[in-house]
Amino acid sequence: MDAQRPFLYLTLAFLLFLIWSNWQQEHAPQPIAQETATTSTRNSDASTTSNLNEEVPDTATPQTRTTADNTSQTVPSQINASAKTIHIKTDVLDMLISTQGGAVVEADLPKYSVSLDKPDEPVRILTMAKKGYAAQSGLIHTKEIAGVDKKTLAPNHNALFVAEKTEYELTGDTLVVPLTWTDNNGISVTKKYTFTKGSYAVDVEDIINNQSNHAWTGYEYHRLRHASLEGQGGMSLGVRAYVGPAYYDDKYTKYSFSKMDDEALNKSINGGWIAMLEHYFISAWIPNAEDKNSYFSKVYENKSGAVSSYTIGTSTPEKEIASGATGSFKSKLYVGPKDQKILSGLADGLDYTVDYGILSIISKPIFWLLQQFHSLLGNWGWAIIFVTLTLKILFFYPSAVSYKSMARMKKLAPQLKSMNERYKNDPQGKQKAMMAMYKKEKVNPLGGCLPMLIQIPVFMGLYWVLMESVELRQAPWMFWYNDLSVKDPTFILPILMGASMFFQQKLNPSQMDPAQQKIFQWLPAIFTIMFLWFPSGLVLYWLVNNLLSMAQQWYINNKIIGHG
Repeated sequence: MDAQRPFLYLTLAFLLFLIWSNWQQEHAPQPIAQETATTSTRNSDASTTSNLNEEVPDTATPQTRTTADNTSQTVPSQINASAKTIHIKTDVLDMLISTQGGAVVEADLPKYSVSLDKPDEPVRILTMAKKGYAAQSGLIHTKEIAGVDKKTLAPNHNALFVAEKTEYELTGDTLVVPLTWTDNNGISVTKKYTFTKGSYAVDVEDIINNQSNHAWTGYEYHRLRHASLEGQGGMSLGVRAYVGPAYYDDKYTKYSFSKMDDEALNKSINGGWIAMLEHYFISAWIPNAEDKNSYFSKVYENKSGAVSSYTIGTSTPEKEIASGATGSFKSKLYVGPKDQKILSGLADGLDYTVDYGILSIISKPIFWLLQQFHSLLGNWGWAIIFVTLTLKILFFYPSAVSYKSMARMKKLAPQLKSMNERYKNDPQGKQKAMMAMYKKEKVNPLGGCLPMLIQIPVFMGLYWVLMESVELRQAPWMFWYNDLSVKDPTFILPILMGASMFFQQKLNPSQMDPAQQKIFQWLPAIFTIMFLWFPSGLVLYWLVNNLLSMAQQWYINNKIIGHG
């Protein structure tokens, strides 16, 4: 009986993991419903530029909360009515940029559909109209000049730019979209967006042409704005990934909306980046890696005191541009999938937004192995099967030792039963007798725990690979399995998994304790019910692993132990 308890403990630990995962689903921020791109909203200036007027960030004295209606540092509100939207299309991006501040107010990903049922409707990430979600940038002039209002010497994210056209489409390798701003003091600014074929990263450059009779001194800031999540999204089955801001300071840090409520971000960071994360997708501002940039956050409230939006931002060091000279600020804006290969090439730590958590040490090798098999087989389902086979081969020896121990334990079942009756009222005597028998028969009573001990962390690692890796989003296998990242629509895989678990138990030593025996008898049914809602790719792994384990255990029981 005592020898079987580790199995029960490990099983309970695994069940706790599943319960914890479900608890996270209930308490994580509500997922933002994926939007679809429609032609009726692509040219709607009012819907995409509304509510852009907010206080310009003052990174020197960050505040936790600011009233959004405070226009003391904004341009007049009529800019909203005057702003236009510029429509840009590339092979991987379909974007709207507002002439108000040159903000990106809408971004679709034509390569990624909202769902398999709507293959022609792209995922929409940035959307000012629905999520209050925009990528903004601006310039701040910092030095006082006699007789000149310094607020008029640099265009912030509320300033009105002018564009030559309202429609741009990438036809070659690159596309440049310029927006211009001028003042009455001889200063002009060109905000230049450069798009590259096949790239979700956009080069952004603010070029300051100083033809005034004084030096221009100031800095550039970038920010990602998102409306409050309250009331957005809805209940959904499956994991809810982190939704919210993050930044990088030699380590990946999630700076949640709730944390913003409590404390304003105020840090100086060499290089780094800021990002807004959703499940599978991300937007990120990447400033110059060689600069020591200031990082900040703000929470905006409306007049009634309710949170209207959150902002995470970064600003560059001050730069001086002499009279008659030209200077510029350069950065990158990424709007696209959380593709690890792409992200790792853009900035240090950006690939950490594919967040495997504490299981990264397991998940990253599993994902790498999956990629290798996918490159050979061209199918993620078969890649999962071959990864399972590879892991089974890799752990064959420790598993074989465990199965031998389990098989020997099964042979000792009659002796253990007799011992329980003989030492019914003498627990210490029974323990000594059992230890003596184990030593004589060369049996490790804990040896049978190893297969489960190995399987659970691998399962958890693969769980987060399937949850976080956009490469497996809508990945087909065969038959009706068109998306391995969602549940099996027919529930066939979970049922087969439960059946395999039931038959695998028959190969294990029976439980001496009736209470433990009843618990183990119900486990296949419990796991089947729970796995009904798990990603089909994960259930596929567990089923194949069970079948391979059964084959290995049968071979050891009949060919090794049976003849030994």
